[in-house]
Amino acid sequence: MKAIVITKPGEPEVLQVRDRPEPNPEPGEVLVKVFAAGINRPDVAQRKGNYPPPPGASPDIPGLEIAGVIIALGKDCLRWRVGDKVCALVAGGGYAEYCTVPEGQCLPLPQNLSFAEAASLPETFFTVWSNVFDRGKLMPGETLLVHGGSSGIGVAAIQLGKAWGATVYTTAGNKEKCSFCEALGADKAINYKVEGFKDVIKKRTHDKGVNVILDMIGGPYTPDNLDILAEEGRLVLINFMQGDEVTIKLSTIMRKRLTITGSTLRARDTTFKTDIAAKLEKHVWPCLTSGKVKAVVHKTFLMENAAEAHHLMESSKHIGKIVLLMRS
Repeated sequence: MKAIVITKPGEPEVLQVRDRPEPNPEPGEVLVKVFAAGINRPDVAQRKGNYPPPPGASPDIPGLEIAGVIIALGKDCLRWRVGDKVCALVAGGGYAEYCTVPEGQCLPLPQNLSFAEAASLPETFFTVWSNVFDRGKLMPGETLLVHGGSSGIGVAAIQLGKAWGATVYTTAGNKEKCSFCEALGADKAINYKVEGFKDVIKKRTHDKGVNVILDMIGGPYTPDNLDILAEEGRLVLINFMQGDEVTIKLSTIMRKRLTITGSTLRARDTTFKTDIAAKLEKHVWPCLTSGKVKAVVHKTFLMENAAEAHHLMESSKHIGKIVLLMRS
């Protein structure tokens, strides 16, 4: 098979098409002929040598989400059949023509979505569900602040928060991105290059603050995040793009009875990911089928242009997801 391989740590140009053996499904796995693979920031970190894959994952083929057709079943697979169209969360190896997946991490391809659209869903939707709803415990009628609203994570979190009945605020880096986020459903998008999100949130909530914050920025955002959380508020961290060492006031946490939590997804076990998949299929997949929640794909690239796709990811000029298309 053809695969995109990280030939050495470095810039996007280290991503090269190489021949690799087609994988064989282990017990409980399916083999998927991949038509599309989503691109995510962890792929960039892995390419640079800063995010080693967990044991058992491909060491040099990146890619955490795919969409395609099941062409073979490992022993003990119960749900799926050869020919089923699926999208799936994988621990690595997604930038390839074929990929094995634990069957519980597969979800049916929504009938109204293309392979490219479906490939944009798993990594972000699994992450958002696990962190906003399972860890952040967002409830209908509460308020959610999503930092980085035009990112893949952001567009998923905005839509799922609104579908859940929350008021959603978000931050983005220019007027175009803010307008897009509001058109997607955000009640207010804050251009962080023009105004401070803390001041806007305090004004919008009449100093009550928000119930849940989903943050991928970390660093200097952290004290302001804690300041604008409501009593019993929850700060959920999924990245620290501006640093993982901060100074905070513990008295703020104690006074407002705040919760600071966070998680990473890639290294979690199959049982954990299977549980999230079941929740997504129950609560979110009907919203995708009805159009209430949409897949947002900014641009697609052929697999041999993976370096160009990574350049776009690192530019942060995109809105939504970037997807690689594999040759059939």
